[in-house]
Amino acid sequence: METLELKPLKRKLSHFLRRFYGSIKTAPSRRHFCTYIKGQLSNLERKSIEPMALAAGVPPRSLQEFVEIHRWEHEQLRTRLQEVVMAEHGEAQAMGVIDETSYPKNGDQTAGVQRQYCGATGKTDNCVVTVHLGYATENFHTLIDSDLFLPAETWSQDRERCRRAGIPDEVVYRPKWRIALELLQRSWGQGVRFRYLLADEEYGRCHTFRQEVATYEGLSYMVEVPCSLRGWTQRPPVLLPSENPSTGRRRCTRPRLAAWASPARRVERLWQRGGPSWETFHVKETAKGPVVGEVRTSRFFPCEDGLPGEEQWLLIARNILTGEVKYFLSNAPGDIPLIELVQVAFSRWHIERVFEDAKGQVGLDHFEVRHYQPLMRHLILSMVSLLFLMRETQQAAKKKVVVECPPSAADRRCAA
Repeated sequence: METLELKPLKRKLSHFLRRFYGSIKTAPSRRHFCTYIKGQLSNLERKSIEPMALAAGVPPRSLQEFVEIHRWEHEQLRTRLQEVVMAEHGEAQAMGVIDETSYPKNGDQTAGVQRQYCGATGKTDNCVVTVHLGYATENFHTLIDSDLFLPAETWSQDRERCRRAGIPDEVVYRPKWRIALELLQRSWGQGVRFRYLLADEEYGRCHTFRQEVATYEGLSYMVEVPCSLRGWTQRPPVLLPSENPSTGRRRCTRPRLAAWASPARRVERLWQRGGPSWETFHVKETAKGPVVGEVRTSRFFPCEDGLPGEEQWLLIARNILTGEVKYFLSNAPGDIPLIELVQVAFSRWHIERVFEDAKGQVGLDHFEVRHYQPLMRHLILSMVSLLFLMRETQQAAKKKVVVECPPSAADRRCAA
């Protein structure tokens, strides 16, 4: 994606930024807000505070203080961003997409930094990790919420280190799937709505995550799960607690799987002796051409604490060219068309593209702040910049659509 030229969009950007002034009360802070967003949307090679400030002709220290210590409501700014997204891009079949991203960092002072798996470098590295909630429709996507992953031993249990980095005492270690649930709860509480929530194996393997998502009315999840997930394609018999007629005592204290029930099997082994046939689908288009896959689906009861869980969809997809197999679990309605199930399962590319644009175009990974509050503010400001970029890109794409009309009689005569 090419960086937008700001000169012809100057008036539109100014109007867009005024929609967020309610969260930034003072005139100096508003000016710095505009400077920060314009810097992120510029063609600067490095979009950290110093080059953005120098390009705008303001002292870098003043822009640093804007994200560090100025009093403005960054959480309210995030809420306002979600309101704008829903007002302009809300759709009944929209999708929420959970994923994490990482930022390689030197030193040990930046909030949350430690040696851990870094997706940006593809190996264990010194980095910061954040968890995000994206919002996607058929032709639009952006980020609507973010939070910091705080490692347990090196940070959460060392409160003195946390205080030096400005991390509040209430911010503690939470597994990434728990952070994802908090992002969902916070956004849902502000009126954000989507039909499906998508996530990869990191989140889909956790049945607590799936169970809590299932409590949201009108929301279905589509999550990738590991091949080791166990369950049944038919509900096995379960014995409920009952009393012994002779003694009046309970035979068992909780439900248990019947002794004659077939054991739960790994999803990769469910159809070793046959099962539903493979169906071929054109999954998606990529830069290297179309991706064609084979899909088989079945109703499925995942094994949860030794007992069958709620009946769900199990979708197994195999790439025809590479042979790679992926497994998906969804609590979507039983009568959902198969084509919709497949399309939703393969829509996580939206969040990958969002991260690519956020880092490559607005400098999501260019922050050089160390403390917690400026880091959180940077994430929110980056979401504002990204939203403007995405909405203008969408509108530009609409203008390029050419409707071809049949030639008129005069045109045909001229051609003759």
